[in-house]
Parts: sequence; structure tokens; C-alpha cells
Amino acid sequence: MPRDYLVPPGNFAGLTFEEADFAQARVAIVPVPYDAGVTFRAGARDGPMAIIAASNELELYDPELDWEPSQSGIHTLPQVDPLLGNPRAMLDRVAEVVRELLDEGKLVGLLGGEHTLTLGAVEAYAATHTDLTVLCLDAHADLRNEYMGTRYGHASVVRRILEVCPVALVGMRSLALEEKPLLDTPGLNVVPGQGLASGGGVERLLAALSPNVYLSVDLDVLDPSLMPAVGCPVPGGLGWQGLLDTVRAVALRRRIVGFDVMELCPQAGPPACASTAASLVYKIVGYALSPGRIPVEF
Repeated sequence: MPRDYLVPPGNFAGLTFEEADFAQARVAIVPVPYDAGVTFRAGARDGPMAIIAASNELELYDPELDWEPSQSGIHTLPQVDPLLGNPRAMLDRVAEVVRELLDEGKLVGLLGGEHTLTLGAVEAYAATHTDLTVLCLDAHADLRNEYMGTRYGHASVVRRILEVCPVALVGMRSLALEEKPLLDTPGLNVVPGQGLASGGGVERLLAALSPNVYLSVDLDVLDPSLMPAVGCPVPGGLGWQGLLDTVRAVALRRRIVGFDVMELCPQAGPPACASTAASLVYKIVGYALSPGRIPVEF
């Protein structure tokens, strides 16, 4: 059967079988439709497939990089089956999937789903990458030790990651009083998101990062005027260009070894939100795979 015009519906960016061939692909996209631990607006379980569906409308040529990042091969896995009754077991499942992909030499991109899932991926990366720092772009501190009866929820994910490796937290503008003393936790560096490109903010961020960086983006880091389709929107977030400037600076000076894009609740906003998330995933892939192509100014 001819395959060059058969496009699998679940492939990121609408790539053909050949373009998404697992053996040749440098990138593995892992959709995880899990939001059992959300505490405000549910729906992040629908985020991964909404991002993949929106990605079919992407132009594969990136004018900034003068290249099609898809040429490196992007393989999209089937969805990870959610385990609803035990969040720790769900994280173990994510870690197992990510570990197997790392053994295959892939750059893994997790699509969530709630932000809790990041911990499973980070545990897998920390076991195989030395000098790992997690760069967490998030509106919330997520430093509670426990929230609503669990230590493994989205309100505690940064606290749990700190038990694995250092964290640089960018864009945080919402926290509970009980979390404030924890901002001085060893291994945690909090960098304001607004004005990051000025006043030495980028250098401060880079100083907090080790050579290997796992990039985690909770989409609520963006201002809700741009990204209302999240579970817990907070006014005053990053704009699109500020977000890209941050990721670009990291890719130029550090190595992005893995990433995730989390917390899209597609029914809570217009379809443009899924398109924005898909564009972000593709930009991260391009930056991570081709730092030599990134112009210092564009």
C-alpha cells in the first residue's frame, strides 16, 4: 500500500510514517492524558491530543532557524494509559516510558496533562544525566509538601523535584504564605519572569542552570490574555516573545536534554490556545536540536 500520502492522525505536525519513523527520529513525543490531581479546572487530560491535532496546521519551516526541525524526525508515541487511583504509581509509569526512550537516545517531549507528571520524567532524566537542572516556567510556586491529601499533586511538584535535583523557577507570581519560606530552599533559584531580558536577568538565570537542562513549561506561565486555556490562570504572565527569548537563551548557552509542555485545558479557551502550545513544542524542538542555527538577534 502506498504510504507517502497516508498521514497518521496521531502524529505531531502531521508527519508521514517515514518522517516519523521511530528508528530514525531524534525526538519522541509522549502524550499523557492525566489530570486526576487537578484542584480547580479539570480538562488537562484533553491537552495532549488537542496539541497534536493543532500541530497539523504548523508550517514546518522555521524562518528564525532557516530550517525545518521536523527533518530530524519526530516520532509520536501512543498515549500513556492513565492510572487514576495512585499518583505515585502513575509517575513511575511515566518514568519507565521516559527511561526506555532515553535508552534509545531520544530527546523526549512530554505533553500533559497535569504538571505533576513532570516529576516522573525528571526522575528518569536524573538517573541518566549528570549535572541536571530543571528549568520550570510556571505561574505557581508548587512548593507545598502536601495538598488535598497527596504529596504527588501539581501543587507539590516543584517541592518533589527539589528532592531529585536543583530547580530554576521562572515566571512565578502566585504562592501560599506557607510556601514563602521555602523560596530560600537550597537548590531552588527563583528568577522573575517579567523583564528577564533586561537588568542581567538572563545571566542570573543561566548562572542557576547546570550544563544539562530539563525544560518544563506549565502553560499558565503565559499571561491569560494569551493563554486562558489552563487550569489555574494567573494575571501578569509572560508574553509569547518573552517565553521564546527565555528558551532561546537557554538553548544557546546550555543543553536542553528533555522537555514537557503541561496544563493545556482546551475547553477553557479558544482553539488558538492549542495552536500556541503546538507552536511552542515545535520551537523547543528546533532550539534544542540546533542551537548553532539560533541567531543571537532575530
